[in-house]
Amino acid sequence: MECVYASGMAAKLRSQWDRDEGLGQNHKAIKFLGQDFDSLRAQCLQRRCLFEDSTFPAQTSSLGFQELGPRSSKIQGVRWMRPTEICSNPQFIMDGATRTDICQGSLGDCWLLAAIASLTLNDTLLHRVVPHGQSFKSQYAGIFHFQIWQFGEWVEVVIDDRLPVKDGKLLFVHSAEGGEFWSALLEKAYAKLNGCYEALSGGSTSEGFEDFTGGVTEMYELRKAPQDLYSIIGRAVERGSLLGCSIDISNTRDMEAVTFKKLVKGHAYSVTGVEEVIYRGSPTKLVRIRNPWGEVEWTGAWSDNSREWESVDRSVRGQLHNRSDDGEFWMSFSDFLREFSRLEICNLTPDALQASQVKKWSTALYQGEWRRGSTAGGCRNFPATFWINPQFKINLQHPDTAGQSDCTFLVALMQKDRRRKRKEGKDMETIGFAVYEVPSEYVGRSGVHLKRDFFLTHASSARSELFINLREVSTRCRLPAGEYIIVPSTFDPQKEADFVLRVFSEKPANSQELDDDVTANLPDEPQLNESQIDSGFKSLFRQLAGEDMEISAAELQTILNRIISKHKDLKTDGFGKEACRSMINLMDTDGSGKLGLTEFHVLWEKIKRYLTVFRQFDVDKSGTMSSYEMRMALEAAGFKLTNHLFQLIILRYTEPDMCVDFDNFVTCLVRLETMFKTFKTMDTDADGIISLNFFQWITMTMFA
Repeated sequence: MECVYASGMAAKLRSQWDRDEGLGQNHKAIKFLGQDFDSLRAQCLQRRCLFEDSTFPAQTSSLGFQELGPRSSKIQGVRWMRPTEICSNPQFIMDGATRTDICQGSLGDCWLLAAIASLTLNDTLLHRVVPHGQSFKSQYAGIFHFQIWQFGEWVEVVIDDRLPVKDGKLLFVHSAEGGEFWSALLEKAYAKLNGCYEALSGGSTSEGFEDFTGGVTEMYELRKAPQDLYSIIGRAVERGSLLGCSIDISNTRDMEAVTFKKLVKGHAYSVTGVEEVIYRGSPTKLVRIRNPWGEVEWTGAWSDNSREWESVDRSVRGQLHNRSDDGEFWMSFSDFLREFSRLEICNLTPDALQASQVKKWSTALYQGEWRRGSTAGGCRNFPATFWINPQFKINLQHPDTAGQSDCTFLVALMQKDRRRKRKEGKDMETIGFAVYEVPSEYVGRSGVHLKRDFFLTHASSARSELFINLREVSTRCRLPAGEYIIVPSTFDPQKEADFVLRVFSEKPANSQELDDDVTANLPDEPQLNESQIDSGFKSLFRQLAGEDMEISAAELQTILNRIISKHKDLKTDGFGKEACRSMINLMDTDGSGKLGLTEFHVLWEKIKRYLTVFRQFDVDKSGTMSSYEMRMALEAAGFKLTNHLFQLIILRYTEPDMCVDFDNFVTCLVRLETMFKTFKTMDTDADGIISLNFFQWITMTMFA
């Protein structure tokens, strides 16, 4: 078991080091499943064969598990064919990527297709996802690659070009002309990333927006629009954000129905600009909208041929007014709120923007996890455990505008890998977050994890609008300059999930995970000689130790289990041999592998102190310790640990019911004390760093 913990931890640390070196950025994407596009293509060209991807085979398992599962009629007669087998002259991208390259097939992933379509409006963003230089002619080997953002990292996904075909036509995404394949291949890469095609069924455009840009999306219901929405849109346009709007449909017959003034229901539009003009002496707010279809344009006020333009200053009219039938048009902001139902804003990270872009968001991203017993505390409704959730601090220093105190920032909480887990019957957890002002005594400090009492006596300053079972919950907040704590959580305690927390601020803001510093404040151990030890204890020791007057691990096990069996209020399955060896290793000052009288006396006093702590924090007198009782008990015993270290302790020392019994409690404390003392002994210059060769490392880990 220890080997599993150690190897898993090593892999996690290695992954973090790679991230710190820039792996996972768009220019240095992580290779999904370790597949390297260039080397795989070179191998195929050298062998004169076409690539076949064994990690996403041309089989029913890659299609789905239920509606597209092996027994579904929808996949009967499906064949996997390469574009070179489907048509005589396949093209990857023909005359640039356009909206007509993306037509929906037999899969409910219109949300994904709308996001793919948005890429066609921005070449820079498109080619971050669809790398240049791919074709069915030059160096064709049946292999393609795409880059997709996933939970804080860019991932390069390699696929072969075998696509599912039924009745001679592509089963899923296809181009209107039928001979262009970039969108079908991108859909396949996205399906591979999520486990199968069926995993893509159902979703929101914002999910695709984010996975193709790395941005953060916020959504506004226009019938409940905030008063400063026009300002929000203007600032988003300044920062190069993607903006989409749509009109809700009430039934399937409404889909793509055209209104009296030529707006299309259920159709995704782009917002491309805002402007305020003087109309008949009064300022009037305008919004510029683009229909990706072209041609079908709004015919109401401020449309291309409307009379309102005649009452606007000629120079302004010349700059804004455009009569061409290109799908782009102006409308008043009030009409926009009345006619459209929803606005989605995808705020881009600085790396996705042109270097010339003057205004950019300041961004921070944190990987985190909720684990049963250690960091899955549930929402504020559960005060006993809420405080054990991960905590993150943001320091808002720069108000949005001079002379004001408020700072604008976006908080986005995303749960990871839930589509991939659909095959296992797992769906989204219900997630949300709360924001608290840092109490004055902790301002400027980072090594603090706020405890239960703080949350019992302080109200939140902001929170997510809802706890909801979506992949991501995001909320725009405005708070006075200062320091704040963000606490992300699932709604109920003990729900496990990995998450990404992102903070986008309009002005630079420092942020960090808020966690306890790792420290051990241990009481000094008395240096006794034998004459100072009570005669009754000496007599007990002689009886226990036998003729050699030393206690071995086996003898210590017998002694401790005999004593602990008399404490009926403690639940325990007894001290094991390894636990007793750990205790001897901690106390054995002469290297004999056994404990003499003074060594045993110090251990005995230590165990008595641990028993006092255990009883003090076993609040419900269950004879065991819950995980949150355990964290407080560790601190009382002198140890402050980070969330991550505490999580490892819970994984290692709890029983199946996530409780810690007395023998595991003592073993944990002994092990912690041993590791702290070992490090301190080796850190001769007290700089917090030690250097070991392999022999020293393996000696220490084998016998610690």
